[in-house]
Amino acid sequence: MAGGWVQRLLRAGRAFAGAALLAGCTQVLHNEPVNLPLAANIKQADLELGRNAASDYDDTVVALSFSGGGSRAAAFSLGVLEGLDQTRVRTAGATASLLDHVDFVSGVSGGSILAAYYGIKKRQALVDFKERFLLRNPEEALQTRLGLSNILRGLQGGVNDTTEFPRWLDTHLYEGARFNSLLTSRPRVWINASDIYSRTPFVFGPTAFGALCSDLASYPVSLAVAASAAVPVVFTPVVIENFPGACPIPLPEWIARVRNNQDAPPLLKIYADALQRYHDGSIKYVKLLDGGLVDNYGLAGLTLARLASTTPYGPLGPAEAVKLRRLLVLVVDAGRGPSGEWAQTVAGPAGVQLITAASDTATESGAVGSYSAFQDTMDEWKKTLINWRCRLSAADRAKFHAPPGWNCRDIEFFMGRVAFEQLGPERAAALNAVETRFTLPPDQIDMVITAGQDALNTSNAFHAFLKSLPRAATSTPAAAMPLPAAAHEAQAQ
Repeated sequence: MAGGWVQRLLRAGRAFAGAALLAGCTQVLHNEPVNLPLAANIKQADLELGRNAASDYDDTVVALSFSGGGSRAAAFSLGVLEGLDQTRVRTAGATASLLDHVDFVSGVSGGSILAAYYGIKKRQALVDFKERFLLRNPEEALQTRLGLSNILRGLQGGVNDTTEFPRWLDTHLYEGARFNSLLTSRPRVWINASDIYSRTPFVFGPTAFGALCSDLASYPVSLAVAASAAVPVVFTPVVIENFPGACPIPLPEWIARVRNNQDAPPLLKIYADALQRYHDGSIKYVKLLDGGLVDNYGLAGLTLARLASTTPYGPLGPAEAVKLRRLLVLVVDAGRGPSGEWAQTVAGPAGVQLITAASDTATESGAVGSYSAFQDTMDEWKKTLINWRCRLSAADRAKFHAPPGWNCRDIEFFMGRVAFEQLGPERAAALNAVETRFTLPPDQIDMVITAGQDALNTSNAFHAFLKSLPRAATSTPAAAMPLPAAAHEAQAQ
């Protein structure tokens, strides 16, 4: 996420050999775990894990995934939220902002900063996120100066521990919020980090914390966001302690089923293997770094929620699945495009450019893979959901409040990316030139927020979704714009 810092540190590579000789003379930074064991009472554990969350979805569901990319990712995502808020839709007889239909938000790295804040503050986040975060200087809480002491810290695990940045986030943004503020109301929020030992996504949610026998409700939101944005070298890993043994809740049944299934989706299988290691105590401490290391689109939370479901309708409840007619999933992608001049010469890349190119290649290929896996998951879910709905008995349809004239096949899923390149090569180049760091100039913040609004309005998936709603059901400048021919987006039906 903080590419500028990493590059400056890597430029000091010639000093690393000498610094390594002195590494034993400096203090190693540690991040002491702050998570607590889960309560011994199973009913209390259920409450802490959010299993009593309210269910109030309607027939139109919007899911958003905010990518990594520092403050520019947060600003771009804020622009998309503002664009959704300006879009009025009528569903189930009522007219409201499309923002009111956002039920799922997933965030990774820089995108997790806004995802968490929106989950806590809801609509108020659109009012003050820019002032409270984007126009401030989060880097004032961090060691960013290039010098021998910071090089040594980088060699020993990370320049910054994760105490000052979460403290800054709490002071200026989250106000000490814990996960209990995210567990019992819409939207459902996933914060995604990377378990660097198990090489798998770590989703801050009931499943992972249940496997660790740890209390999610009391965990600081700011520390989860710090884990999601903990760029290697810039930060030391965030540490989560495991509490194996007499746990009040068992592992979900699907974990054993997946681990014994050779044909299980690879993402789900490695995640299930990690959860089993947590539960049996073979891992004492989980070490977390930037979620973009394994999934820079932040789709792991959404994908795993569906893959791990033991019902045809999960992560929705049965009544919500009967009610559902339209699902829109937008990946808000502020990732960095190709850059540098070395592709125009025989020589290169070398040094920092080589390291950056390799890192960007791994990040982007992982993101594309996660997007493809998510598309496949959604396609399969739609088929499964239609089959389940059409097999419901008359009694079940009444139980789940199917309306008169209900059509079991009347479901459409729309998926697409909202990205810089949709705005044309010149504008995309200007946006890609914005650094992926925490602190940006105000004019760049405004440019990226506006870009988020405009990119939403050029999205094929977004327009197809709006067109699928009843006529006269939308009122937005975006709905009046001609449908673009963005070949990289697809409507999944």
